[in-house]
Amino acid sequence: MTASSTFGLSSEARNLHWLLSNLVDEVPGLLSVAVVSSDGLLLLSSDPAQNVGPTTPSVRQDGPKGSSADLATIVSGLASLTQGAAKLMDGGGVKQTMIAMESGSLFVMSISDGSLLGVHGSPDCDMSVVAYHMALFVGRAGHVLTPELRSELRKSLESAL
Repeated sequence: MTASSTFGLSSEARNLHWLLSNLVDEVPGLLSVAVVSSDGLLLLSSDPAQNVGPTTPSVRQDGPKGSSADLATIVSGLASLTQGAAKLMDGGGVKQTMIAMESGSLFVMSISDGSLLGVHGSPDCDMSVVAYHMALFVGRAGHVLTPELRSELRKSLESAL
């Protein structure tokens, strides 16, 4: 990632972009990745049209409907459903949700501030490798996703549109 692609962003925002780029680059079979705020808004994605700058993470193939915004909506809704189920079952907080489908996989992992990491994987992705790298991302990103950083990421997405 070059300095010009993240011009005007804080070092924390640049670091989060870098972490997402690494996730996409290091894990085979990822179709789309989205970081979603606790209120369901897309903060960061692997869709270059949704991010600032020409060298932000790129998608290897189309995700759901080809849009990280669609993935963000799915992730937010799924998280709400699983949190409701966990509450009804006295299961505590939901840490991770994995759905294996005929033509792919969907993973949702909670980030410490209530935000979510959602990943759409290809049918041949290794689910354990995806889950491991998601846990690494969450561990590294969780402490930097402050309200100020979430606001900065939202504003950078809005200004890119």
